[in-house]
Formats: sequence, C-alpha cells, structure tokens
Amino acid sequence: MAEFDPGALPELLPLYYRRLFPFGPYGRWLRYGDVTKNYFQRREFSFTLRDDIYVRYQSFNTPQELEKEIQKMCPYKIDIGAVYSHKPIQHNTVHMSAFQAQEKELVFDIDMTDYDDVRRCCSSAEICSKCWTLMTIAIHIIDRALVEDFGIKYRLWVYSGRRGVHCWVCDESVRKWSSTLRSAVAEYLTIVKGGEETIKKVTLPDNIHPFIRKSLDVVKKYFEEYALVGQDILGSKESYEKVLALVPEHILFEISEKSQGHRINHPPARANLLSEFRKKNDSVQRWKLLKKQKLERTEWEIMLQYCFPRLDINVSKGINHLLKSPFSVHPKTGCRLCHELDTIRNDEEDGKENEGGTECTRRSRDYRKTSLAPYVKIFEQFVEEMESSRRGERLRASDMQLDF
Repeated sequence: MAEFDPGALPELLPLYYRRLFPFGPYGRWLRYGDVTKNYFQRREFSFTLRDDIYVRYQSFNTPQELEKEIQKMCPYKIDIGAVYSHKPIQHNTVHMSAFQAQEKELVFDIDMTDYDDVRRCCSSAEICSKCWTLMTIAIHIIDRALVEDFGIKYRLWVYSGRRGVHCWVCDESVRKWSSTLRSAVAEYLTIVKGGEETIKKVTLPDNIHPFIRKSLDVVKKYFEEYALVGQDILGSKESYEKVLALVPEHILFEISEKSQGHRINHPPARANLLSEFRKKNDSVQRWKLLKKQKLERTEWEIMLQYCFPRLDINVSKGINHLLKSPFSVHPKTGCRLCHELDTIRNDEEDGKENEGGTECTRRSRDYRKTSLAPYVKIFEQFVEEMESSRRGERLRASDMQLDF
C-alpha cells in the first residue's frame, strides 16, 4: 500500500465524518442511558484541527449536536475527557474551584514505544506483526485481571491508530472512582519499573502474587515464538549480553562454580556463561542452556521484562486526562483508525489491518461495506450489552418497589 499523504486529510475527513463515522452507537455509548441529569452535556471533548490548532472544553447538549459540529469542524483528532460538574464549554464562567472533573472511564494506554528496549524488529512508532504480539499479551493479561481480580464487566479495547492500544473501562461504579483508586489499580498492574537507565526492571518478591503467576501463564504461551524466534533476543553477542545482564552476579557465580567443579582458577562467572553461549547456534538453544541452570525466578524475571504490559500510569490515574476517541482518524497515519479490538481474535490482528480506510472513504457511503464493518459491529455489540444490562437493572428495581 502506498504511503499515506497527510495532505489528503482535508479532502477525506469530510467524507469520513459524513458517510462512515458511527455516530449512532457513539452517542449512545457516551450518554450511558442518561444516568444523571445533563450527563452527556457535561462531557468534555477536544478537537485537534488543521495546523495543530487544539480546541479544549467543547461540550454539546445532544449527540446530534456533537455530530453536526464534528461534520462542520472536521477535526484531525478527537479526544474524550471527563464528565465535569458544569458544562465544559462554560468553564470560563465558573469559578475555578467549582469546575471539577467528577467522572470518567478508567482508561489504560499501552504504547509500543515503551517496549523499544526489548524489541528488535521495529522502533519508535513503527509496528509489525512480530511486535504486535506484545499488545496481544498485554490485552490478555490486563483483561483477565480486570474481570477476575476486580470484577469489572465492561471493557472496550481499542487500537490507538498508530502504535498501541487503549482500554476504556465503562462500569458505572468504576467511572466514579477517585484518582487514588485509579492509581492503585494501575500500580497493581505494573511490575516493569524504571527508566531508560535501569537495566533490571523486574524483581520478583519471595512470595509471588497470584496475579503475577497468572500473567506468567500468558507470557509462557507466547515467549518462545515471540521472543526467541521472532525477536531472536539471544541471537547476537550484543543481545545475549543484554539478557545476561539481568542475571544477578551471585547466581552466575554459582553457575560457574558448578560447571567448573570448584576448580580454583576457573574463568569469571559471566565470561564462562558467555563462552557457553557462543557454542550454541540460536536463541532457542541458548535459552535452553539458561533453563538448565534451574534459575526459575530469574527466568521468570527475564520473561516478564521482555513481555509484560507497560502502562502509562499517568493516563490511568488522572480523571481529567484526555484520551483519543475510538474511531478518531490518526493525523499521522491517516487511514489507520482508532478502532475496536476483539479480545477473542486479537491474536490475528497486527494494528495495520485497517489501513484500507482511504479508498473506502472515497468509494463507500456505508461503513458496513468497508473494512470498518467488523470493528463497528464489536462496538455496537458492546453498547447494546451495556444498554441491556441497564434495562435489566431498572426492571429489577421496579419489581422490588412493587414487592413493597
């Protein structure tokens, strides 16, 4: 496919917003059945317009009003913010202390660039089917934890449009969570810690939490094919030295002691293992050599450092933090949309699957006839499931009142 020309956006965006954007289910999603008075009206939207003009604190009385404004402004990017105490568009008329973010979905942002120290196929904003496995692993680990560990029901997983995934947790009780609660959940889901200067970013405690054990079960399913074959993390001297740097020196010394039969003038521990590595042909063989040393905890730490989800905690903990909207076009990739992901078939996707959007926008007047169709269907099913649950809750509440 030809490289996208950002100069085509002024021509394509009006067509996209007029013909293909799923305004119907989109408005139903963000209304949440009008759970409280003026709920939708108090939601912040922000638009990034042509020439990087950024417009915050937009709000609308109805989803239809939002639709008309989007079709009029043709934003290059749409972000969704919190539900405030007052209509965001009136924020300048309200005292600063009174204008407060009250609710928002709990959101998670996983960006492929945060894995640049452990992936070899791509870097920066580039992605491919090999490194997309990291997003697959992240979705499986986090989605399981949200459901089983926190009892969360409504999770909307979305491709970010360029280099990662977003998750929108939409349960009513969760939308009311404080920043403290959001931070606690994000910290619970984080075990890879430290910046660029930190070499060893995963250190497991003596008593390993069930969340980590269950996460390891997911990682183990993908590790050989992804890390050893696809990324070839032990394939070169530079790469296997990087892995061996994660093995504590005292453990390497013990390995050397065993392999040398306690001879006095044995080579230094790390050099000894490096020498053994050079005799092996590929990453799979070298990993087997490491496993023979029976360093189970160190083995797990390496696997987690190379494969465990890396969240942007700041995105999750802030109630007033904006996040790119589902179905927003990415201004730098243009035809890659921020679309829904099916957690069941995510293994088959690689983030570039929806790159055919440019020609679809020019030729079609119905998203059902474009590559968007399966993603909108997932979104519609998600919204319908929430609506059905709300109707059930109202019926139960009504029946309880009748019982009295």
